[in-house]
Amino acid sequence: MSKKLTVYQYPSCDTCRKAIKTLQGEGHELDLIHIKESPPSVEELRKLVADSGLAIGKWFNTAGDVYRSLGLKDRMAKLSDDEKLELLAGNGMLIKRPVVSDGRKATVGYREEELKRAYAE
Repeated sequence: MSKKLTVYQYPSCDTCRKAIKTLQGEGHELDLIHIKESPPSVEELRKLVADSGLAIGKWFNTAGDVYRSLGLKDRMAKLSDDEKLELLAGNGMLIKRPVVSDGRKATVGYREEELKRAYAE
């Protein structure tokens, strides 16, 4: 049985395209949200991060230009979780992608088998 999933993605990102193809191949209905144009709000992120069970630092796209240009590598340890959430909500390109949620659990990034397992019935 397939699920309706929300996918925060960047259309020109190969990793996002692979994840979408995998999820569609599993029969899921997807609500695709452009992460740069409509990043999740602080409150949405707070829930997504909690639903993922991951530390908030794992949500940052550390390979991205925005992360580097803001010098976040050296600043992360000094930032509170609220400050990190504000940064992520303020610039979708800081968020590791894709972000997938079924409303109860959330995944960030793409590893095919992990994604299939996370949203299987």
